[in-house]
Amino acid sequence: MRVFLLGATGSIGSAVLRELTGRGHEILALARSDASAKKIVHNRAVAIRGNIEAPEHWVAALPDVDAIVHMACDFGGSMESTDNHLLDVLLRRLSSQVTKPRFIYTGGCWLFGDTGDTVATEETPFSPLPAFAWMVPHLQRVLASAEVDGLVIHPAMVYGGDGGVFRRFAHDARERQVVRVVGSESVQWPLVHCDDLADLYALVLDHAPRRSSYLGAAIDAFPVGRIARAFAHDVEIVSTDEIARDLGEWARGYACNQRLSGARARRDLGWAPKHQDPERDVLEFRA
Repeated sequence: MRVFLLGATGSIGSAVLRELTGRGHEILALARSDASAKKIVHNRAVAIRGNIEAPEHWVAALPDVDAIVHMACDFGGSMESTDNHLLDVLLRRLSSQVTKPRFIYTGGCWLFGDTGDTVATEETPFSPLPAFAWMVPHLQRVLASAEVDGLVIHPAMVYGGDGGVFRRFAHDARERQVVRVVGSESVQWPLVHCDDLADLYALVLDHAPRRSSYLGAAIDAFPVGRIARAFAHDVEIVSTDEIARDLGEWARGYACNQRLSGARARRDLGWAPKHQDPERDVLEFRA
């Protein structure tokens, strides 16, 4: 299968790139810099130079593909307009293909808001973090599109590889010897290792029925305080306002207390996540 990746050098995308090339797919990937292009080529894929802010500059170089996996997000103030323009240009280009491609759009656990003790599933209504509310109509647009066979994956909090959501903890432990936790140590995060998530993307690509969605949660919920203390003995509790001032409004999501179920992917696609002990993974990451 010829697959075009957006966001192929990020925490999720790097793992998905390795997984899909390992399964024998022909991969094309967008590269905004020489460094990104080098990483893509190193992983036996073809780099197409360009960025998501100006798809009109590279879309003509995109050959017909069997699938697109969209994992790109810059976390800046123009996320909504950038993604909207990207979908406008890309879906128009894909409409000219002879065969309809599959299109996997990446949502996220923060679209379900604070679930407390309720375990969210694919049927749970969205209650998005305000900074990401724009993503809901965008993923709905992909699912309803006549140009593609739309699919959606909502990753839990992703770790592994270069760190993912653990990267900030590792930085704090190294630079400050104190790890900042937003809100409370008792806040629970649904978790997934990037390699397990990449396996889910491959399964969805190959087997999922069109217009279906899946929660990529290998661990339904895990106390963030235990993760933080696996990096450093001392923990500092910070407010959502403080973390938002430091990183941006999107970072308020770190205080979301959530439980998410990946049962549908396990049942329907045979997804079998291997990483079930994040504290052990932290020790391996630190080593």
